[in-house]
Amino acid sequence: MSQFTINPDLVAPGVLSGNELLKANSQHLRGTIAGDLTNPITGGFVGDNFMLIRFHGMYQQDDRDIRAERAAQKLEPLHNVMLRARLPGGIISPKQWLALDQFAADNTLYGSIRLTTRQTFQFHGVLKPNIKPMHQFLHHIGIDSIATAGDVNRNVLCTPNPVESVLHQQAYEWAAKISEHLLPKTRAYAEIWLDEEKIETTEVEPILGDSYLPRKFKTAVVIPPNNDIDLHANDLSFVAVAEHGKLIGFNVLVGGGLAMSWGDKATYPRMADELGFVPLQHTLKVAEHVVSVQRDYGNRSNRKNAKTKYTIDRIGLEVFKAEVASRANITFAAIKPYHFTSRGDRIGWVQGIDGKQHLTLFIENGRVLDFANKPLKTGLAKIAAIHQGDFRITANQNLIIAGVAAAKKAEIEAIARAHGLIDDSHSALRKNSMACVALPTCPLAMAEAERYLPAFVSKVETLLTKHNIGDEHIILRVTGCPNGCGRTMLAEVALVGRAPGKYNLYLGGNREGTRIPRLLLDNVAEAEILATLDSLIGRWASERSNNSEGFGDFVIRAGVVTPVVVPKDDFYS
Repeated sequence: MSQFTINPDLVAPGVLSGNELLKANSQHLRGTIAGDLTNPITGGFVGDNFMLIRFHGMYQQDDRDIRAERAAQKLEPLHNVMLRARLPGGIISPKQWLALDQFAADNTLYGSIRLTTRQTFQFHGVLKPNIKPMHQFLHHIGIDSIATAGDVNRNVLCTPNPVESVLHQQAYEWAAKISEHLLPKTRAYAEIWLDEEKIETTEVEPILGDSYLPRKFKTAVVIPPNNDIDLHANDLSFVAVAEHGKLIGFNVLVGGGLAMSWGDKATYPRMADELGFVPLQHTLKVAEHVVSVQRDYGNRSNRKNAKTKYTIDRIGLEVFKAEVASRANITFAAIKPYHFTSRGDRIGWVQGIDGKQHLTLFIENGRVLDFANKPLKTGLAKIAAIHQGDFRITANQNLIIAGVAAAKKAEIEAIARAHGLIDDSHSALRKNSMACVALPTCPLAMAEAERYLPAFVSKVETLLTKHNIGDEHIILRVTGCPNGCGRTMLAEVALVGRAPGKYNLYLGGNREGTRIPRLLLDNVAEAEILATLDSLIGRWASERSNNSEGFGDFVIRAGVVTPVVVPKDDFYS
C-alpha cells in the first residue's frame, strides 16, 4: 500500500482488470511457477504463470512457422521462452560474452544472441527443461533477468558514449543505481530459479506496490548531444547535465511512449514532457516518486491506457509534477539548456579522451549468429577471447568493443573484417535502419520485420542511388505490430505491420528523434510503399533546402505530412 495520501478524484475509474487481480494474488510473483516447471503434460506454462514469468524476464513463445505443421500432427505448438537479461547501460565483460556464446549454441533452438533496443541481449528458443539451468547459469556469471518484462521498471538505458569516458562512467553508475533502486524486493526470483530457501517473512514492495505497476515502465539516462537511446520512447528520462566534463545533475522528462493499438484512437505515441532539473543527490528520490505517482494514479482498469503517458494526459502535467515534488520533498529547478544534434551509433573506430580506442560494430537487426559468408558469432567470440576492455550493447542493436589498447587495435580489426563484422559496403541507410524481431517467434507480430528489413533496405538503397543521393541516409524502421518495440514512431520513415505483407506507412520524424511521424498510407503492400518513396525521395533530392535537410524535415516543410503536435487529438487525422 502507498504511504501517501491519494486523491480519489485523480484515480482512474473502473473495475480492476484481470491482470491486476492476477498480480495481487500471485504471492509476490511466485504463482505456481515452480510446480509448472515439472509439469510433463505441456512444454509451456499454464494459467496465471503464463503472465507471471514475464516478471522474471521471460515471454512464452512458439515457432509460428511450424505451428500449422505441428497442429496437423496433433502436437501442441513448440512452446519455448525468450529471455531478456537485465543489463543496465548495456555493459558486459568479454568473459561473460564468451559464456553467453556457448550457452546460446548448446541450449537454444536458434543458437543466436539477439541484441535489443533495450540495450541488452535476448536468448530465443529456450525449452522448458533448460529454463531453470539458464537462470542458474546467468547467476553464475553475474547476470539476471529480474524485471526485464512485466509491469515493473525495465532495463535502464544509458548512452554508451565511448569518447567522453569520465562523463559516461558517471552516467552509467547512475543508470545502475536507478536500476537497483527500482527493482522488485520480492525474493521470488531467487527462490524459484536459484533454489534459495524461502524465508517466512511478510514481504512488502515499498516502491512498486504489492500489485506492482499498472503497466510496463521504461527509464533511460541520455548524454546530449546524441539522442542514441531515443529518450521520447521512455516513461522517465534523465538527461545528463555536465559542467567542465563532470556530471552535476539531470534534466528530468516524463511521459514518453510509442505504443498504440489498431482501431483504438484512445491510444497513441507521445513525446516526453519536461519536469525540471535536479542535482545528483535527488536522482533516486525523483526516480522513485515518478514511479510511485504512476503506481497510485495509473489506470488499473484498462491496460491499453495504463502507461505513464496516459496518466499525465488524464491528470495533467502540472498535477503530476507537483505530486512528484511533494513526495520527494524537492523543488524542481528550471530545465538546463540542452539540445540534440544526432541519433544512432558512430560505426567504426573512435578514440576516447582517455586515449583508448573504441570500435562500434554494426549488427544488422542485432542478430548475432554465423550467417553464410558472415560468421558474426564466431568473430565476436574470437575478439572476446583477446579483448581486455568491455563490450557495450547499444540501444540501436549494435555492439561497441570498448577500451581497446592501441597494441590490440590492428588484431581486433583484422578479426572483425575476416568475419563480416566490419563491412565497408554497408550504406548509411542500412546503418540507420532497425527492426523488431516479429515473426516467427513474437506472438503479437502481424507482419514480418527482422526478416523483411534487409531486403527492403536494399530496395530503398536503389531508390537513393537512382536519384543520385546514394550516400544519404534516412532513419528507417520496421515493426511487425504497433507495440513500439522497434521505436518506429520516432523514425523518418516507419513501417508498422497490419497483416502479412501489409504495413502502415508513417513519415515525418526527424534525425534527432524529437518528432513523431504521421500516417500517410494505411494498410498497403510493398509496391505502393516503394512507389510513394520513389516519388518523395526524388523530390527530396531536387527540392531540399540544403544538403543537411533530412528526409523527415523535408516532407514536413513540403507539406507532404503535417507535424504531430497533440497526439491524442490529431495523430490519426
